[in-house]
Amino acid sequence: SKKLKVPDAFKVLCQEEAEKLLDQDSIIQETLKRVEQNGIIFIDEVDKIIGRQSGGTSGPDVSREGVQRDLLPIVEGSSVNTKHGIVKTDHILFIAAGAFHSAKPSDLIPEFQGRFPIRVELDSLTKSDFVRILTEPDNALVKQYIALLKTEQVDLTFLDDAIDEIAEMSALVNQRMENIGARRLHTIMEKFLEDISFDASDLEEKNITIDANYIREKLKDIIQDEDLSRYIL
Repeated sequence: SKKLKVPDAFKVLCQEEAEKLLDQDSIIQETLKRVEQNGIIFIDEVDKIIGRQSGGTSGPDVSREGVQRDLLPIVEGSSVNTKHGIVKTDHILFIAAGAFHSAKPSDLIPEFQGRFPIRVELDSLTKSDFVRILTEPDNALVKQYIALLKTEQVDLTFLDDAIDEIAEMSALVNQRMENIGARRLHTIMEKFLEDISFDASDLEEKNITIDANYIREKLKDIIQDEDLSRYIL
């Protein structure tokens, strides 16, 4: 037996009684119905299952084409066994996305292409997009680094011009080299903060302000050397 204080026991008893009022079978059936009628499945990085050589017949190309053929029945409409029961995919909306840097949608096998009749090309992220990504989300990258260094009693402050500089550098490097989207923000921030992160516990000055000049000073040699930035950023 377990002893609880009255307020804690009240919560437990309420939960137990509430569960008794629920018909689990009905909930599962309703869930399966909603999944079948309103479900959306997003397949990311679909360009990674395209063979490097069109018509490739050996090695990795066979595996990539095999993945496309394995996905076909599900996308076309089939019955899939799950732990909650069978799900029919006939009316589920499938969305596929990929960067397609070294391939194009027409390189997919014809049967797979036919299951995605609507194609939309997205614009590359701009500097203003990067600024929003750095500042607006609750778990924005800037907030993550501030919280991370806070565990080492380091108070990190980013000035507005620092945010602009990070965004501008990310857009520039993406334009000059492979466009990896918002992932570029992480590589750039990791690089100019690596000294602070490494020495955080030993720093005498625990209040650090990051401005545009600090970022330029840390990254100037890398940004100017395209070959170096290709491997580091």
